[in-house]
Amino acid sequence: MYVGVISDTHDNVPMIKKATSIFRKKKVEHMIHAGDFVAPFSMEALLEPGIPFIGVFGNNDGERKGLSSLCDTLYEPPHRFELGGRTIVLTHDPEALRDEATADADVVIHGHTHGTKVEEGPSLVLNPGEAGGWVSGRCTVALLDLDSLQVELIDLEDGGN
Repeated sequence: MYVGVISDTHDNVPMIKKATSIFRKKKVEHMIHAGDFVAPFSMEALLEPGIPFIGVFGNNDGERKGLSSLCDTLYEPPHRFELGGRTIVLTHDPEALRDEATADADVVIHGHTHGTKVEEGPSLVLNPGEAGGWVSGRCTVALLDLDSLQVELIDLEDGGN
């Protein structure tokens, strides 16, 4: 099962649309967002392609009621769930995670730092970087193969090539 992982979109709708277009082209079966959508119009752009979606709030998501009204699979972090036979822990700020939250998780996904990270260990730790590009100047997302736990980082500026 291929999953598109995105974080820190920060209202950058053109990059959200590039990301979801790449996810559709790559035939992802699920999209995971690690927080910092910011406003409801960002959520609308994320949901537009109809890819099954799950996400958590970030520290910049001030319009939580508006975001939640558009999506019933948006949670307070950390959120632990099963997908594709894997246990996933999804959060925004990795510093807020406690060891017991990640115990026995196959994958830990976070955002917040705006930098990419793929770290193998007892759990795969993945930060797709920032899709918004406001802090680092790079707009990135990740493709995660839940069968092999292989990750492909994608630069949205080059169209995923």
